[in-house]
Amino acid sequence: MGILERFWLVILIAAPLAAIVAEPAPIAKPDCQDKCGDVSIPYPFGTREGCYYNEDFLISCNDTSSPPLAFLDNSTINVINITLEGRVQIMNLIARDCYDKLGNQITVSGGSNRTGLRLNFNSIYTISDNENMFLAVGCDTGAEVTGFVQGDRRYTAGCKTICDRIDYVANDTCSSIGCCQISIAKGMSYMDITVRSYQSHKKVWTFNPCSYGFVVEQSQLDFSPKLLRELQNVSKLPMVLDWSIRDENDKCGKTEKAKACQGNSTCVPVDDNGYRCKCLDGYEGNPYLPSGCQDRDECSPPNRNPCKGGMICTNTEGNYTCSCPKGYHHVVINDEQGCVTVRRKWNLLLGGCLGFGVACLFTIGTWQSYKILKKRRKMKLQRQFFKQNGGLLLQQQLSSTMGNIEKTKIFSIKELEKATNYFNGNRILGQGGQGTVYKGMLVDGRIIAVKKSKGLDKAKVKEFINEVVILTQINHRNIVKLLGCCLETEVPLLVYEFIPNGTLFQYIHDENEDFPLTWERRVTIAAEVAGALSYLHSSASIPIYHRDVKSSNILLDEKYKAKVSDFGTSRLISIDQTHLTTNVKGTFGYLDPEYFQSSQFTEKSDVYSFGVVLVELLTGQKPISLTEVEEARGLAAHFILSMEQNNLFNILDPRVKESSDLEEITKVAKLAYQCLSLSGKKRPRMIEVAVELEQIYLLQNKSNGQQNHEKTSYVKIEATNQWDGASTSTLSLDIESLFSSES
Repeated sequence: MGILERFWLVILIAAPLAAIVAEPAPIAKPDCQDKCGDVSIPYPFGTREGCYYNEDFLISCNDTSSPPLAFLDNSTINVINITLEGRVQIMNLIARDCYDKLGNQITVSGGSNRTGLRLNFNSIYTISDNENMFLAVGCDTGAEVTGFVQGDRRYTAGCKTICDRIDYVANDTCSSIGCCQISIAKGMSYMDITVRSYQSHKKVWTFNPCSYGFVVEQSQLDFSPKLLRELQNVSKLPMVLDWSIRDENDKCGKTEKAKACQGNSTCVPVDDNGYRCKCLDGYEGNPYLPSGCQDRDECSPPNRNPCKGGMICTNTEGNYTCSCPKGYHHVVINDEQGCVTVRRKWNLLLGGCLGFGVACLFTIGTWQSYKILKKRRKMKLQRQFFKQNGGLLLQQQLSSTMGNIEKTKIFSIKELEKATNYFNGNRILGQGGQGTVYKGMLVDGRIIAVKKSKGLDKAKVKEFINEVVILTQINHRNIVKLLGCCLETEVPLLVYEFIPNGTLFQYIHDENEDFPLTWERRVTIAAEVAGALSYLHSSASIPIYHRDVKSSNILLDEKYKAKVSDFGTSRLISIDQTHLTTNVKGTFGYLDPEYFQSSQFTEKSDVYSFGVVLVELLTGQKPISLTEVEEARGLAAHFILSMEQNNLFNILDPRVKESSDLEEITKVAKLAYQCLSLSGKKRPRMIEVAVELEQIYLLQNKSNGQQNHEKTSYVKIEATNQWDGASTSTLSLDIESLFSSES
C-alpha cells in the first residue's frame, strides 16, 4: 500500500471518530423535538406528551410561522429562550396611552393603556424579581403594577414622571426624569399594568406622544431620550420568568431525594415549594436526563490545563490529577506546585532551608526589636503622663512635708496592673459617674481599692496634686484612708484602703441576717459619720467639703464601723471662704435645694445631704421612690411633711419601731428635720450635729436599754434654731401623736 493510500485510510478512520467526539450531549429525550425555530427545548420541557416531565413543562411550537415560534403551554406567551439554570425568557406587551397633538386619545396598533400577565397560582413559573424591573417612561406619565403573590396576596406599586423638555431627560440611565423604575415583588405569578397621562401629553407631544408602562429584563433595555417617541412602534419587550420543579410529594432536602434529579446530579431548593437540579462538580450536561450529566474532561480543549509548573494533567471521573513527567520530581514552593529535576530538587531544598533559616532569624530579630521599641515607647509614655499629671510637683510636696504624708506612696502602673490582674472586669467593686473602682492585692498582701477616674482637666493638675496631698494627711478612724496614687496613666489612679463589708445603702434597703441594722447600730453609724464630716469641715488643716454625702458612699469595715468614702467631687476650701461656686454635682435625692438653685456649695450643703442619710436610717426608704400612682417622690419632702403633721410613726422602718426608746428616735428625727431646712442658715453646723448624735450615743450606752421609756407620754421639744441667731422657730412634737399608728 502506497503512502497516498495510507493517508486517505487514516482520514477515513479519523473522520467518524472526530464526529463522535464533537457530537454535543443530548438536551432532550430520545426521539423528542429539541428545538422550535431558534429556541432550544431542553428536558424537562417538551413539545408533546412523553417528551416533558409533566404538563406544566409543555412548550407549544407553531411550525406554520416562519421561523417557528414557541409558546408556554398553548398560551399566547411567546418564549424566546429557555435555560436549565431556571430562566425562561418571554416577550411581554407594553401598556401605552397615546394622544394626538390636540390632546385626543388615540389607539395604537398592538397596544392599550392596560396589559398584564396571568400565570396559574400553582404554576412552575414566577415573574423574576432579580432580573426584571418595572418602568414608567414619558414626560406626562403615571404607571402602576398590581400583582398577586402566592396566589392571594395582592399588592400595588408604581411611579410617575413629569418633565417639560426632552433635554432634561438623561441619556443611558433611567433617572426619574422621563423614566422612573421600581423593583417588583418576589414570587409574583399574576400582574396587571396600567398607564395614564395627566395632561394628555399636550405640552410634550412634539417629543413624547405616549405614556408607557412595562416590566422588562434589566439587561435588555438601554434607555435613551429617543425612546420617548420610538417606543410607540414597539409592542413587546423581553422579560424573564423563573421556573422550578413543584410537587407537594417531591421535595428537596437532607432526607428526601428529588425525583427529577438523575445520576451525577443534586437538587437545589428554590423556595419552600420548588427545586431545580444541577450536575455535580466535575460533570456537565442535562441533570434531568438519566445519563445527562457526563464527566467534564478538564484536561482537553476547550478547557485550559489546570496543572501548573510543567505538570501533566490526567482526567479522572468527575475530577483530574496533576503529575510530573518521568525523570522529574514534584515540589511545592510558596504553595505553588511544579516539577524539577533531581539535582534542581536538592538545590531548591538547600536554598529553601537556607531561606527559611534566614527568614526565621530575621523574624526573631524583628520581633525582639519590636518588643524593645514597644517597651521604650511605653516607658516614654508613662514618663510623659507622670510629668503631665504633676508627678514632679507631688514628689516635691512629699519631700518637703513631714508627718503622715511620708506614708503616702506613688505607685507604678506595673504594681497596680499586677495587683488588679490588669484591671480585670471580675475585679470591679463598683462603677459610678466619677469612675470605676477595682479590688487589688499588693505584693505585701495588703488589700486595696484602686479608683480609675473618667477624666482630669489638664488645667487643674496642680489643684489635683494639692488635694491628693491634703487627703493623704486625713487621719480619722471613720474616713477611708488614701494610700497613694499612680500618675503613669493618662488619667491618674487613686489607691485607697479596702473596706470589705459593703455600703450602708445595702444594709438599710436590703435586710442582712449577718448584720441586722438595729436602732442602736443606726445611732452608732450616724454618730460615726457625723464625726467624720465634722472633722473634714472643722478639724482638717484646710476645710474639705465632701459634696456627695450619701448612704452608698458610707462603707462598713470588718467590725462594721462606718467609713466615709469617695472624695471624687470633694473640694478644699480656704479658711476665709464661706462657699464654692461650681457646676452642680451630686446625687438627686441628697442634693441641697439651695445649692441646686444658686450653684453655691457651703458646709451646710453637706449637712443637708447628711440629713437625708438620717432619714434613710429612720424610715428605711430610698431618697427617691415611686408612689402608688407611679410619681417620683423625694424622701426629704415626705419626711418633713410627716413631721409637721405629727405622723412620724407611719413612715418609720419596722426595724426602728422595734426599739422602745421613743425619746431617742424623736431626738434623731428632730435633728434630721433641722438638717433638712430649705434655708442653709437655719441648719446646724456639722460639728453641732456630731455633738448631738454623740450625746444620744453616749446616753444610749449608759442606759444600756434599762430605762423605761413607756413612762414618757408627752415631751415638748423646742426646736429652736440655735445655729442661726437671726432666726428662731419652734416645732412642738407630741410623741404620742408622732408615733400613733394609723387608725
